[in-house]
Amino acid sequence: MECPHLGSSVCIAPDSAKFPNGSPSSWCCSVCRSNKSPWVCLTCSSVHCGRYVNGHAKKHYEDAQVPLTNHKKSEKQDKAQHTVCMDCSSYSTYCYRCDDFVVNDTKLGLVQKVREHLQNLENSAFTADRHRKRKLLENSSLNSKLLKVNGSTTAICATGLRNLGNTCFMNAILQSLSNIEQFCCYFKELPAVELRNGKTAGRRTYHTRSQGDNNVSLVEEFRKTLCALWQGSPTAFSPESLFYVVWKIMPNFRNGASTVVTAIFGGVLQNEVNCLICGTESRKFDPFLDLSLDIPSQFRNKRSKNQENGPVCSLRDCLRSFTDLEELDETELYMCHKCKKKQKSTKKFWIQKLPKVLCLHLKRFHWTAYLRNKVDTYVEFPLRGLDMKCYLLEPENSGPENCLYDLAAVVVHHGSGVGSGHYTAFATHEGRWFHFNDSTVTLTDEETVLKAKAYILFYVERQAKAGSDKL
Repeated sequence: MECPHLGSSVCIAPDSAKFPNGSPSSWCCSVCRSNKSPWVCLTCSSVHCGRYVNGHAKKHYEDAQVPLTNHKKSEKQDKAQHTVCMDCSSYSTYCYRCDDFVVNDTKLGLVQKVREHLQNLENSAFTADRHRKRKLLENSSLNSKLLKVNGSTTAICATGLRNLGNTCFMNAILQSLSNIEQFCCYFKELPAVELRNGKTAGRRTYHTRSQGDNNVSLVEEFRKTLCALWQGSPTAFSPESLFYVVWKIMPNFRNGASTVVTAIFGGVLQNEVNCLICGTESRKFDPFLDLSLDIPSQFRNKRSKNQENGPVCSLRDCLRSFTDLEELDETELYMCHKCKKKQKSTKKFWIQKLPKVLCLHLKRFHWTAYLRNKVDTYVEFPLRGLDMKCYLLEPENSGPENCLYDLAAVVVHHGSGVGSGHYTAFATHEGRWFHFNDSTVTLTDEETVLKAKAYILFYVERQAKAGSDKL
């Protein structure tokens, strides 16, 4: 957004400001010394942690709004200060008075000058760190960073994604998709040269480009991003090229043809409606790429798995609520073709065809009469063996191997706000679970994953073992 407060709040010049030493992305909060999500104030160049750590950057702004009785400045002048800060990792700018990210600059271009200065500091620190690591690796055969797991040393090659300014949801989804083999392998195996010529080694793909820009390819930028995520880079990858293409290109699906997305994530629902007056039944089939599941109302105050007041909500409860027979209310009267008027009716969903990758979206944002609230209920979900057979229209026609799903990734929304908050993802790669928080990637365990309050779940169809009738 266009911020009107930059002129009065951006008061530092990069050359004269007293910035901490080292890499800006690893600067520490001056209050709690946390180096997670550092933000620099563009009024005084002090560094504090973001709102999803301990929130000292916001507190720095709020403290400046209290007028000091012995201060010469007026209350109006005082409130104009310390309202704008910059993320030291993504270099995005945020205004607390506007409560939004900023896209404009001052007349002197001070925001961009600070951004370029921080980038130079980051590059200098990275060069020095790379030189130091090169020396350390001269006597070592390891080519990736090391973590201690269960007392032993193991190599990890996961790469984080930089937050480009409120892009944490995109980052969480990208990290989830990068760990779904059926999906990401399709793009990673596309030759870059053939993509530029509009060819895909015999495969059909849609090479969407922006109008007037023949050098921009959504498929190519997506491919490059997926390829970068597991190359073991010591610094986070910036998806700005992909982000630019997504914003600039209007996707063209060419007459609704089947794409790789629908081939992997696409399923089919049967929507069955029955008139309660004459008994006429109406059926139609609807394709889907994900299933949006309500959290049953009886569980909505159940926020923790360890609470003892009643049973814990499970994913099966949500799926059962989605597929159970439902009587439509007065606002959803069904137009019965036999009765020739709208009548009371019942509705039921069946799954006619399951996808290879099942995407389940839990409806955590609930409308009330005047506002929208987050449903913070803990929902129990399985890591392995999610059985979807009982929700199928014709379960007898599906083998057991086609109905069992194993968890591949989980997207989590942190925070209580609807228009705010933060997104991270858990995903499994080669038998190990990782937590992806923008540029930070950490190894985690199954117990931690199971405690997450899931927002989006990606389940992958289990494949039957060769030469065996059982899984």
